[in-house]
Amino acid sequence: MIRFLHAADFHLDSAFHALSPQRAAERRRESRELGARLAEEALRRDADLVLLSGDLFDGTDSFRETPEELARGLGRMGVPVFIAPGNHDFYSPDSPYATVAWPENVYVFQSSHVESIDLPDLNCTVHGAAFTAPEQTTGLLTGFAAPADGRVHLMTLHADVEPSVPRYNPVTKTEIAASGLAYLALGHVHAASEPQKCGKTLWAYPGCTEGRGFDELGDKGFYFGTVSDESAVTLEFVPFARHRYEILTVDVTDQDPREALEAALPKWTTDDLYRILLTGETDERGVDLTALETVLSGRFYALELRDGTRVRQDVWARAEEDSLRGEFLRRLRRQYDAAKDDGERENVTRAVRFGLAALDHRDIL
Repeated sequence: MIRFLHAADFHLDSAFHALSPQRAAERRRESRELGARLAEEALRRDADLVLLSGDLFDGTDSFRETPEELARGLGRMGVPVFIAPGNHDFYSPDSPYATVAWPENVYVFQSSHVESIDLPDLNCTVHGAAFTAPEQTTGLLTGFAAPADGRVHLMTLHADVEPSVPRYNPVTKTEIAASGLAYLALGHVHAASEPQKCGKTLWAYPGCTEGRGFDELGDKGFYFGTVSDESAVTLEFVPFARHRYEILTVDVTDQDPREALEAALPKWTTDDLYRILLTGETDERGVDLTALETVLSGRFYALELRDGTRVRQDVWARAEEDSLRGEFLRRLRRQYDAAKDDGERENVTRAVRFGLAALDHRDIL
């Protein structure tokens, strides 16, 4: 039996622009520990080899210490590690793969033609190829077929399976089925895919190891796989991220916003980054986001609050008044009803709240 770890899309040295400078720097420092953390997992799980499917760096101009730390971590694994550079970290003479001294157990594929490395002790051959430019419009798997030699054949690639636009190593399911591989370890898609089978070949994306924004939600991690003596592959997804991005929608209609939010939150959020959208109906004052953030921010690694509530119907009912308030509400109601989308309706709602606060000489939340 062969045990392997499959990970991809670390995107080390990401800028984390949406975070405060302090938090962004902290996350970049944490990300440099990824190699050491993965080494602990590989050793604990007694892995025989490691497949890393590209975009380990967010660009080819990483800070020097970042690839050096990754190299040290991968060296601690003590087993063969195979890296297939992707579109963000493509192989070139100036890339970290060419300018940093990698341990002897780490093999970096350098060519846009498939290379094959035999591991006699495991009765296994690992195949792979590299991006050598930011785009790879021709498929690196095209025409490949593993020999029927009784060995276990694995491949690591940064690739896009049946894309609408062929920019990042397009691969077809027909090519996967014809490859003769036991497992095709892919990178590029940041959401973990369910393992899929084409012909006798199992393939999967592990997704990124850490989310970097609210387009990368929930658990992130890697796959740990085993290959039986009959070349049957099984995969286990292992959550590994230190921080999760989550989006939560909370309806505050007829409720105190803080109480509604508290009731909707899970017990543990300290390590996570949350975007919370408040919806439903409120009175003309709306929601005091500043006060809510002051009370709740310590419970999250980072918190973003958004007010998507609507003005309650009884507020609009006062448009019938023969007064300045009534005239103001009538005009805004016409604009609200004529709005083409939610964004325009939100703008009108804000105008109602600011305008009524001014008419009543109230402070604006």
